[in-house]
Amino acid sequence: MVTQDGAAAGRPGPPRAVSARARVALDALEHLIGGMGTGLLALLAVLWLALTAAACLVGAGLWLLPSALHAVRAVADRERTRLSRWGPEIIGPAAPPAGLRAALADRAVRREVRWVCAHALFGLLLGLVGATLPLNAAHDVTFPLYWRLLPESEATAALGWWTVRDWPGALSVTLFGVLSVAVIVLCAPALARLQAWPGRRLLGPDAGTDLVLRVAELTATRAAALDAHATELRRVERALHDGTQNRIVAVTVLLGAARRALTRNPGEADAVLERAQEAAEQALAELRAVVRSILPPVLADRSLPDALTALAADCPVPCRVDTDVPGRCPASVEATAYFVVAEALSNIAKHSGARDAGVVVRRVDGRLYVEVRDDGRGGADERNGSGLTGIRRRTEAHDGTLELASPPGGPTTLKVTLPCGS
Repeated sequence: MVTQDGAAAGRPGPPRAVSARARVALDALEHLIGGMGTGLLALLAVLWLALTAAACLVGAGLWLLPSALHAVRAVADRERTRLSRWGPEIIGPAAPPAGLRAALADRAVRREVRWVCAHALFGLLLGLVGATLPLNAAHDVTFPLYWRLLPESEATAALGWWTVRDWPGALSVTLFGVLSVAVIVLCAPALARLQAWPGRRLLGPDAGTDLVLRVAELTATRAAALDAHATELRRVERALHDGTQNRIVAVTVLLGAARRALTRNPGEADAVLERAQEAAEQALAELRAVVRSILPPVLADRSLPDALTALAADCPVPCRVDTDVPGRCPASVEATAYFVVAEALSNIAKHSGARDAGVVVRRVDGRLYVEVRDDGRGGADERNGSGLTGIRRRTEAHDGTLELASPPGGPTTLKVTLPCGS
């Protein structure tokens, strides 16, 4: 079954806007709770740093300092990975210098120490807020269902502001819970950005380093784009040479045979012309397939959601499509997203043994997020020539990112992020 949830153009209606706002709030809560996890690790790293500093007073801390700095770097790298999944990638600095004095003087190390102290306090606090707000809201919204079963001293709202003794009081708790849900939807994204701000400010490389890395990255992606373009040209040339060209040659041969048969045996000419017509129709079908593989007409004429729906309809594995792509993205971005989904569904049909597949496409804050998942056997690897290398090259050519999770036994999830402008 193929379903589509989203509009290719136009302004989303109120139900869709509420749904989009709810998804953003849920993502923000997940971000806050993830930050609470790294906040706990940062707190342990800060305690280890404090213990090391205290031990330095008696001379033993110099032996513990390398391990403390290693712990700080490990927690910082984990936060960089977490933040990179929720926005622009944060590239970590080079390995710290070998000498202890040089490591302490390293600017990146000092910035990491500043971040770990800030995140152990504010990041952990905001994470706790993000974890408790939904629990409190759920407690208050469902309060009328069970308040009579509670002891009188415990029949209160989640924050315990008043004791409930009658039904109007219970309903007022529910109203407060609904207001709490509204506060979560409105404030959770801002809290998530506030929690991430120290990491994005302190854990990224210096401006000069970032520029050098950026030039190197763009050079690599440019080479990948050229390789992908050359590969695509070779594929088109091979398809035309091995398929369509041979069909057309067969048509010309059959037409020549039909002309000769007209003078010798006119009855045989009809059979030869029929074979020539069949060969011409096959050549036309193959030529249309080649053109469609370059840029599908439905993608150019209608929209990306429509093109993906057509892809899913042709997939042998039942596939569900869920899209939310207001407006149109650049043509090259839509073509890349189409190729990613087409190649992924082809891999699912050929290699996964899956019984169900799903495609989710979202456009949020100038980026297009594409996710393809299946419940197959897993174990997908870019090194086995399954088309994933081509997906990565096309994605990186657009300065995008690719993440693949395919443990043995499944499920497999392919996530691609493409910048598509505002």
